[in-house]
Amino acid sequence: MRIEADTGECRLYVVTGDQRKELPPLWLRERSPEADQCDPATLQRLFDPHHLPEDLSLSALEVDEDAVALTFSDGHACRIALADLEADLDPDFGLPSPVAWRSDRPPDATFDWSGVSERDGLRAILAAFLKYGFVILRGTPTERRSILSIAENFGHVRDTNFGRMFEVYSHPNPIDLAYRAVALAPHTDNPYREPVPQIQLLHCLANETTGGLSTLVDGLAVSEALRAEDPEAHELLVTTPVGFRYVDDDTEHFARRTIINVDLDGAFDGIHYSPRLDLTPVLEPETMLAFHRARRRLGDLLSDPAFELRFLLRAGELMMFDNMRVLHGRTGYDPNEGHRQLQGCYIDRDGPRSRYRVVCRQG
Repeated sequence: MRIEADTGECRLYVVTGDQRKELPPLWLRERSPEADQCDPATLQRLFDPHHLPEDLSLSALEVDEDAVALTFSDGHACRIALADLEADLDPDFGLPSPVAWRSDRPPDATFDWSGVSERDGLRAILAAFLKYGFVILRGTPTERRSILSIAENFGHVRDTNFGRMFEVYSHPNPIDLAYRAVALAPHTDNPYREPVPQIQLLHCLANETTGGLSTLVDGLAVSEALRAEDPEAHELLVTTPVGFRYVDDDTEHFARRTIINVDLDGAFDGIHYSPRLDLTPVLEPETMLAFHRARRRLGDLLSDPAFELRFLLRAGELMMFDNMRVLHGRTGYDPNEGHRQLQGCYIDRDGPRSRYRVVCRQG
């Protein structure tokens, strides 16, 4: 991407590949960094851009290596750094673009916990998480509740009806299947909640069993595969809201959302999948059958070993994953073999994104 100027016509353009798009004067004017237009301390605008005149135009334009000097028809003049314009034009706002992965191309997403305390180490961890939707940290402290201090390195812990932190081990009278020794197929957590917890951390304190292998599946890769194989099935999962419900003695949650989410440009933005909890809406018979087939095919792909990472999470290891992109699960295990205990908590997507931008800004 680069900025081009036509000083004769007083027009500014952004060029991406073979596409050239004009930057409108209104768009440029509202980005004025001058002290009477934008507070230097907070970078918050000091005027309402919707009050700008509709016929606003550029009356003068000069460009050098670092910035563009602009004069507008309303008399305002400003100088905007080209780097700032490029940052505003970046669709990912400075974040690494997501990279889809499969089990035959596992990403390099395992790091030592000590790297968090170093700027370059933290930047590498955050970059991998933003690209691949998960990271695994080794050598973390294993004291009870240490997951909360670990999580605070990446964002703010979100409280739910499970508490700020929840225990994952086999015990009688569980309120969720996660608290039994049964296998758990790939799923996302809490699709019944509004908003859905966006990032989950699972921290292993003890694992003395031969089973209980952790699994991760990239919803982005699976969604892309389904769209390529059967666009109509993919579209049904993008456009058909389903219900998700959770009930225990003290809680009852219900939300309606699509299984696959896309953004305004049609790009993958998330997945909500938990066959234990979803409720199909009433559809016309033909549509119902097509939806049933689409959801079944999605389930087949999510369970396909070609998409699944399977590994033993050992004591002192933690996995952090985007609960709206990466599905998790586990194999069954025998609790009589030994103790298996994980602790979990949730943070929001904006935490790692903010930390990454700040770390990059620091050099």
